[in-house]
Amino acid sequence: MSTLNHSMSQLYLTMSRFDFDLQPFLVYLKPLILSAGASVLAYNLYRLVKLVLRPVFSPLRRLQGPRSDSWFYGNFKQIFTTENSTLHEEWVAEYGHTLKYKGMFNLDRIVTTDLRAIQHVLSQSIYERPPEARFTLARILGEGLLFVEGEEHKNQRRIMSPAFGSTHLREMTDIFMAKSIELRDVWMSQIASEATEGKPIRLDVLSWLSRTTLDIIGLAGFNYKFNSLSTHLKPTELSKAFGTILEKGQQLSLMALLQAFIPPLRIIPTQRDRRRNKARKTMDRIGRELLAEKKAAITTSIAAERGETKISEVGKKSVQGKDLLSLLVRANMATDLKDSQRLSDEDVLAQVPTFLTAGHETTSTATTWSLFAMALAPEVQSKLRQELLSVPTDTPTMDELQALPYLDAVVRESLRVHAPVPSTTRVAMRDDVIPLSTPIVDKDGKSLSEIRICKGDTVFIPILAVNRSKLLWGEDGFEFKPERWENPPQAISSIPGVWGSMLTFLGGHHACIGYRFSVVETKAILFTLLRAFEFELAVPKEDVVKRATIVQRPFIKSATDKQTQLPMFVSAYKGS
Repeated sequence: MSTLNHSMSQLYLTMSRFDFDLQPFLVYLKPLILSAGASVLAYNLYRLVKLVLRPVFSPLRRLQGPRSDSWFYGNFKQIFTTENSTLHEEWVAEYGHTLKYKGMFNLDRIVTTDLRAIQHVLSQSIYERPPEARFTLARILGEGLLFVEGEEHKNQRRIMSPAFGSTHLREMTDIFMAKSIELRDVWMSQIASEATEGKPIRLDVLSWLSRTTLDIIGLAGFNYKFNSLSTHLKPTELSKAFGTILEKGQQLSLMALLQAFIPPLRIIPTQRDRRRNKARKTMDRIGRELLAEKKAAITTSIAAERGETKISEVGKKSVQGKDLLSLLVRANMATDLKDSQRLSDEDVLAQVPTFLTAGHETTSTATTWSLFAMALAPEVQSKLRQELLSVPTDTPTMDELQALPYLDAVVRESLRVHAPVPSTTRVAMRDDVIPLSTPIVDKDGKSLSEIRICKGDTVFIPILAVNRSKLLWGEDGFEFKPERWENPPQAISSIPGVWGSMLTFLGGHHACIGYRFSVVETKAILFTLLRAFEFELAVPKEDVVKRATIVQRPFIKSATDKQTQLPMFVSAYKGS
């Protein structure tokens, strides 16, 4: 109160310099300010009380689950300091396939590996990404397809789907192969100049694969040359900005966590925010330049075709191309589209960081883990290499890649055991009842065949735990065995995933739009690298752990630089 009186006095002294009487004005102003302040205080107290009391009255309170470590963090600290999904797998083994744990502010969260429950959550539109998850994604990926919900999400997905269809992928495979061969040649050059007496060289394969897939999505999606693999060229402005965004996205901090869950704290700028915002401005500016260039090219082409100097209408058939940028521009420019099918300039620009990140980061990580798995299983590496060397060309088509059975099995098994995105969360937008395929027993010994939840409750889906479940995959579910795909277990047919009878690319209306793109790209890179090189880990396998924000990247415990990486010894295959 004394602070408010002081502020009012300062306001009076400042405004009294003007030639009018402020006293009547201040008589009315002071009660208004006091009333507004009291209202804000009362509202926040109400929200705090509601937050504290929510677990007391939640229908989830009788579910079994681990004890909370703290009122503020719940079980989050345990989760963040443990390798992805390991803790959830331990909880499922102890408490059953559906249980609860404590999130921030000790709020109850469901975690389930029950396939009927997962199918229900992924298929029902009332389940959306939690606000805190959307905020975190938006800071890194922008407010594109992975941010929007509801009708806006359906519309954007419908517009962009052709860019990831089989027809277009056949055309894109040439880009996949060309960039894979460029990576192969760079490594061959390094081996020739650095290796001594036939010894392998040490490379961070994660870094190189990330460069490769960034180049691919730049060309395939936006016709933009990052030149990440061209070591004699300086990184482009967009490449450096993108690196800053991604670097910050791979780090966790207390302030970032607080800002995600407490919106008012988002107005507090941090050094991390300033660097990210600077990089975002660069990405936005270059995105606008790409959009303007594409629009100008289309306008010029149509004008020349019609013999006009100025055009007032652009038909959807006039914008050719199935690459992502062409499809976005068509939805932005075409005047014969319904309003519901159109995208604004801002909608188009939001997709640039979204697909540059999601379009390359998942594939580079997936390919890295494939090489990691084969380094630990040299017999698999050798068997796959022999299959790949049987192909009489360095540049197979998409159909030729897809026809290689052991390559398909290796990619499936790697994506199962080392899913790039290990988990996902959904929040209920209204009260609901989640059905279970197998009943559970609550704290009172009561059998439950369904779970009643309230609006605002969060459901955690442990993708990796389902992918490795011994109940579904057998006792060797944790092991990397590509041969299992010769006769996969019947139980996995119930997994509600969009690809490969696993949850790696999710399912339902939020299933990964680019899963075909990622699978073919991974196959193209592995095809080229395994034909040319042999791989072995450069660190003990126990030193490699998994850490994730957007994706699950390898992290070396003994490394002093604390960057995500995967050091490997790479040598030229003697038969190549």
